[in-house]
Amino acid sequence: MITIELTPYDSEEVVFDRASKKLGVPKNSVVIRKKSIDARHKNNVKIIYSVDIKTQQEKTYQTIETNKNVVVIGTGPAGLFCALTLVRHGIKPIIFERGDTVENRTKKVESFCKGGALDVNSNVQFGEGGAGTFSDGKLNTGVNNGLIAQVLQDFVDCGAPKDILYLAKPHIGSDRLKTTIINLRKKIEAQGGRFIFNTTVTDFNFKDNKIYSVTAGGNDYPADLVVLAVGHSARDTFNTLYKKGVLMESKEFAVGLRIEQLQDLINEDRYGKFKNFKTLPPADYKLVSHATNRSVFTFCMCPGGVVMPATSEENAVVVNGMSNYLRDEVNANSAVIAQVKKSDFASSSPLAGIDFQRMLESRAFILGGKNYNAPVMLAKDFINGDKPKGIENVLPTYSRGYTVSDLTTIFPKDITQSLQKGLLDMDGKIKNFASNGAILSGVESRTSSPIRILRNENMQSVSHQGLYPCGEGCGYAGGIMSAAIDGIRVGESLFQSLIK
Repeated sequence: MITIELTPYDSEEVVFDRASKKLGVPKNSVVIRKKSIDARHKNNVKIIYSVDIKTQQEKTYQTIETNKNVVVIGTGPAGLFCALTLVRHGIKPIIFERGDTVENRTKKVESFCKGGALDVNSNVQFGEGGAGTFSDGKLNTGVNNGLIAQVLQDFVDCGAPKDILYLAKPHIGSDRLKTTIINLRKKIEAQGGRFIFNTTVTDFNFKDNKIYSVTAGGNDYPADLVVLAVGHSARDTFNTLYKKGVLMESKEFAVGLRIEQLQDLINEDRYGKFKNFKTLPPADYKLVSHATNRSVFTFCMCPGGVVMPATSEENAVVVNGMSNYLRDEVNANSAVIAQVKKSDFASSSPLAGIDFQRMLESRAFILGGKNYNAPVMLAKDFINGDKPKGIENVLPTYSRGYTVSDLTTIFPKDITQSLQKGLLDMDGKIKNFASNGAILSGVESRTSSPIRILRNENMQSVSHQGLYPCGEGCGYAGGIMSAAIDGIRVGESLFQSLIK
């Protein structure tokens, strides 16, 4: 492994020329292991490559034959990668998805964005691919796990851009992710997995706290082992499981608003004189403020992206960020969110966080005009607690429509004040981050699951045998990569239970 530094003036082909000479091998034997941008000194930006010689490695899987009925619920990254793991071991699960295939789901999302009706089962939150399908396809993660390389390679094998294998902050883009998801589904089907779309699992049937079937679409399906990869917005499923006595607890999360600035402003701040160089990606940022007793931080930053209507329930407004592979839209956007504590909830119920989210989403719906418009406000007006005065040079990208409103009325006072001080603090870290026309939209409430379904060291529910809580929805992941990794781990654990 060697390191090669380039400037923004250099093309990537230079890497292969230099590495070939240093390693003494042909250029086609050189592989990039990692690429990152060093922009600590914005007028001396460097592109850092770690390169090596190609090696061929292929993992093998032990297979079994089983008469056990295995069910996976959900086709987000956790569910898909769990199902992929199972079929590789010769296990042929039924995979239920309340929403539509990604092809039809995309049509429904586009229709809603243009003013059409909301499909509560097939939207930005629900449907094949999960919530991440419409949020840029970011693959960077804080998790340090040897399964990362496997997940990335599986994505590439299914059509994702090859650069995700080595970028420090890999992303597929919402446009390319859809094709990748379709190919992943076909790979699972080719090895025996069976998908049932547009079918919600409405009940879980236990005997002596052991699962024996699930009810879906009005029919009962035998189920000896069930993987719960339902996503963080499956509120009805959480309620059903709670009534069945499945042990769970409320979990702290974060809420806030989505901020938009001109992408040129972010490029200028990070790259200086190199801001227009095509060899550099659209600049991003990650900011944290500790100005109050609640941490305020940016989340799911989308360079060159748009703000999406992301509700899955009627009479609620939720916003999220999305960008395509090229990240070439005019605005940058990011969530700016504050910690929510259990003391903020109205009760001690494990489902209290859901009630808190719904309260905020309902207020945003009312502020937007009760037509799924997003309420928006200049960031500087929000910080100062001023009456909203309209918009300036940054145009909101929320395609459903927007209404200028007082966003300070959405949150409890303490959270509002934390967001105000956090935004002011961030404006000092990136010049004009929250001024010069920066616009806020609300509400960002689905940052992570508000519950955790408790599981043991074998990744089964601590209270109900044969039930495997999995992924972000059950409280064990936070993004595409960590959810996919958890899906693999649950799949492997389930396989181990069958060979014992």
